[in-house]
Amino acid sequence: GRITALIGPSGAGKSSLLAALAGFFAPTAGRVLWQDRDLTDLAPGDRPISVLFQDNNLFPHLSVAQNVGLALRPALRLNPAERQKVSEVLADVGLSGMEDRKPGALSGGQQQRVALARALVAEPKVILFDEPLSNLDAKLRVDARAMLSRLHQRLETTFIYVTHDQVEAMTMGSRICVLRDGLMMQIDSPQNLYDKPDNVFVAGFIGSPAMNLIDADLVEDNARIWVDTGSFRLPVPPTHIEKYRPYLNCEVVFGVRPEHIYDRALAGEVVAAAHIEAVVDVFEPVGSEVILLVSAGDRQMTAKVDPRTAARAHQPIELCVDMGRMHL
Repeated sequence: GRITALIGPSGAGKSSLLAALAGFFAPTAGRVLWQDRDLTDLAPGDRPISVLFQDNNLFPHLSVAQNVGLALRPALRLNPAERQKVSEVLADVGLSGMEDRKPGALSGGQQQRVALARALVAEPKVILFDEPLSNLDAKLRVDARAMLSRLHQRLETTFIYVTHDQVEAMTMGSRICVLRDGLMMQIDSPQNLYDKPDNVFVAGFIGSPAMNLIDADLVEDNARIWVDTGSFRLPVPPTHIEKYRPYLNCEVVFGVRPEHIYDRALAGEVVAAAHIEAVVDVFEPVGSEVILLVSAGDRQMTAKVDPRTAARAHQPIELCVDMGRMHL
């Protein structure tokens, strides 16, 4: 009954996993289970599953209603009850009154909604989505994402959703599975993936811009514990000391997200104690924030700062790091 999103880099195995679930090929090991049913040896048509592909695969010579009705009756002779069902599903996806149009008369977003209606009309228990919105422009993707979320809340059908778009995964998925080279790196809620990544790969993959990951040493000096990168060092906050004390004098990977680095001139007192002197390499204003690529000694970092910043390219800047949000 949930939306589970599958994300990962190209070649991670997302579409292969969907193909195995759909029955397009048999898994080399393991089983495909739906509740208490073993689907592993069933043909695709015998599984309670529909698939929505990146390409909508509509027949151009058939009407919208006929394309949707193919999921019910291949002969294209729908009875009145089936025609009513097709009309209801088209209304669900916002295409009421378009039953007699041909796909060529529809926009790209409308064509993808016809394909969605075709996937829904047979009332499957599971719908597999293989990057269904990637061919749409940014505005249409936002609208389609909201429509899918509303549909899911009403139908409570299981959605398994493959996407390259982290925003899609984070906003739609109640659970996200991060894949890499065919292995599941972490399965968790969107917020836990962001706040508590299990490993360096997930930490660097979730978030845009990506988390800064810097090789460092954990050292003790003057009764305080520090993250020492060689170019700068930052104090570990008292709340984290007991957690990280076992790693004293070890090589570590220090992680901090760009949104947890601030222009010191605009930062509050809480984070002002952990500061870095750097030089701005690239200045990218994006309206609600400014993205800075900076160099601190031989370390390069990305910061997402307040648009009121006086920072400019090739100029020095003092940055503050919210060490309460650090990762190690």
